[in-house]
Amino acid sequence: MTQAHAPGKVILFGEHAVVYGRPAIAVPVAQALATATVEGAPPGGGVTILAHDLGEQLVLGQPASERLRGLELVTRRALERLGAATLPDLTIAIRSDIPVASGMGSGAAVSAALVRALAAHLGASLADAEVSALVYEAEVLYHGTPSGIDNTVVSYARPVYFVRGQPIETFAVERPFRLAIAGTGIASPTRMAVGAVRGRWEADRPRYEALFDAIGEVARRGRRAIEGGETAALGPLMDENQALLREIGVSSPELERLIGAAKGAGSPGAKLVGAGMGGNMIALLPAEFEPVLEALRAAGAASLLVSEVR
Repeated sequence: MTQAHAPGKVILFGEHAVVYGRPAIAVPVAQALATATVEGAPPGGGVTILAHDLGEQLVLGQPASERLRGLELVTRRALERLGAATLPDLTIAIRSDIPVASGMGSGAAVSAALVRALAAHLGASLADAEVSALVYEAEVLYHGTPSGIDNTVVSYARPVYFVRGQPIETFAVERPFRLAIAGTGIASPTRMAVGAVRGRWEADRPRYEALFDAIGEVARRGRRAIEGGETAALGPLMDENQALLREIGVSSPELERLIGAAKGAGSPGAKLVGAGMGGNMIALLPAEFEPVLEALRAAGAASLLVSEVR
């Protein structure tokens, strides 16, 4: 039996603008993990994928449900990359405590854990870049035109400064800081949100290009602040990013309620995370952060965890 893990992720700065070539910063969330366990199966059984959280299973070569098509694709492509001449007899069990459709990269993390577990089980090793490339293929299937940031940060499991089409840059966090990650309980439809923004961009390119430029500049300043240990600068930058995301049209009343609650209880800054229109928000936490958590619970947070970025 072989097991591998991959973390969730949150985007600190740069959602949506990253699709249009501007920089974004994303960090792994080690407190939320996807796990893949691979073990041998009886001869002739082929590959069976057990998606425990979905209550579904798939035998490669048989029709896959819409929700498992990405796992089928990444499994086949990983086996090809690992040089498996014939389909091995394996059972792959998938479990994840990363909320689905919430801006935390759940699909990418599951795929990354699966690829790493398969490689380890077959006695091989894949570089982070190879894992990321395989996971990206499943992301395209799920999301249409993903930026590439989810597969990158969960595969490298390090803070990433990402610009589409440019070499990956990981960077150091000079002074650790904490985030609250709170869920609205409403699915965040990445494909729908990205498509809606594209439609508005096509209708008014000058306005949206200016908004994307402004978001990109926030991401650049955010990196400088993180690398310089200037954590006090992060809250205002998160607020600035959220204001721009509102203008783009991807916030929601549920997100705004949680953001307002966190800010009212002492968070220095808060914003939506991921595609928006639901999903999660993040709030920078002060040294005494329990009042912020209590306010988020009182405001109806469907899920809540604290993550340290280091």
